[in-house]
Amino acid sequence: MERQSWGGTWGLGAASQWLSLATAGLLSALAGCDSGFGQATARHLDTMGFRVFASVLDPQGPGAQELRRSCSSRLTLLQMDLTKPEDIQRVLQHVQAHTNSTGLWGLVNNAGFNDTIADAELLPLRKFRTCMEVNFFGSLELTKGLLPLLRSTGGRIVTVSSPAGDLPFPCLAAYGASKAALSLLMDTFRSELQPWGIKVSLILPGYYKTGTTCDPAFWNLQKQQLVASLPRELLQAYGEDYVEEINRQFIQFMKVAVEDLSAVVNSITDGLLAANPAVRYYPGQGLGLMYFIHRYLPYFVRDLFLKGFFINPKLPRALQREHHNAKKA
Repeated sequence: MERQSWGGTWGLGAASQWLSLATAGLLSALAGCDSGFGQATARHLDTMGFRVFASVLDPQGPGAQELRRSCSSRLTLLQMDLTKPEDIQRVLQHVQAHTNSTGLWGLVNNAGFNDTIADAELLPLRKFRTCMEVNFFGSLELTKGLLPLLRSTGGRIVTVSSPAGDLPFPCLAAYGASKAALSLLMDTFRSELQPWGIKVSLILPGYYKTGTTCDPAFWNLQKQQLVASLPRELLQAYGEDYVEEINRQFIQFMKVAVEDLSAVVNSITDGLLAANPAVRYYPGQGLGLMYFIHRYLPYFVRDLFLKGFFINPKLPRALQREHHNAKKA
C-alpha cells in the first residue's frame, strides 16, 4: 500500500541511516529558492550538512542575499529562469560538473508560478502557457537532465505540487492545470524509476505565506492589468465588479495563510532522507477533510465546499440582468 502523510512530517527517525551521509557532504539540488518553501528548505538542509545547489530567479534579490547571509559556504547559488532553456542547461552543466564523481542524492522541484486569480474564460492564454512553462515543463526538463546523476546514487526526487492540481478550485484553472500535469508526471516517474532505486515524493501543502502570495498590492495590480487587457465584450458580460469581487475574496482568504513553513520543510526533508518516504505528503490543516469531500461526496457538494472555503464569485453582469428581467416578467 502506498504510504501517504497527512498534516506534516512523519519525522526523521527512520532516516538516521542517511544523516551520517548528509554530514559527509551529500548533495542536493533545489529549484525555486528566492523565497518561501525553497529558501527555508535550502537553509534547513545546509544546517544539516548537505551541499546544496539552490537556484534563484534573481541572484541579487533579497532572497538570494538572505541565503548568502544565513548559509554556509557549502551552499551554491545558481541563477535560473525556468522559462529559459538556456538557463536550465547552464544550471545542469554546473551541477553535473561538480557532482560527476559523487552523483546527486536529491532533487527538490519547488519553483512555481501563478500571478492572476480569475475565471478560466477571463485568463489570457499566455497565463496558461507561463504556468505550464514554469510549473510543468521547467520541472520536467530539470528532472530529466539530472536523472543520470540521481540514478547513480539511487537518490530522491521531491516535488512541491498543490491540492489545486487535484481539486477544481474556482479561479485557479491555469495554476491547477499545470500542477495536475506536474503531479501526474511525478507519479509516472515514481513508477518508472522504481527499478533504479529512485524514490519520488509529492508535497501538497495547505495555505502558507510565501513570496507575494499575501501582498494585496501585488494582487490589486494584477487585477487592474487583467481588466485593462480584457476584450470589451467579455468585460461587459462579466463586469469589472465581478473581477473586483474575486480579487477581494482572494485577498481576504490569504489572510489566514500560515507563516510557519516548518511542516512543509519537514515533509520535504523526510522525502529526501526517510528510508521509506511517503508517496504524498499533505502538510497543512484541513486538507484531510477537503480530500474526503472530494473523493467520497457528490460533485455538487465538493463544488459548494470549495466556493464556501475559497472563492464564491457573484453572478456575472449579463446573468444578473437576465435574472432581473426574469423576475420582472
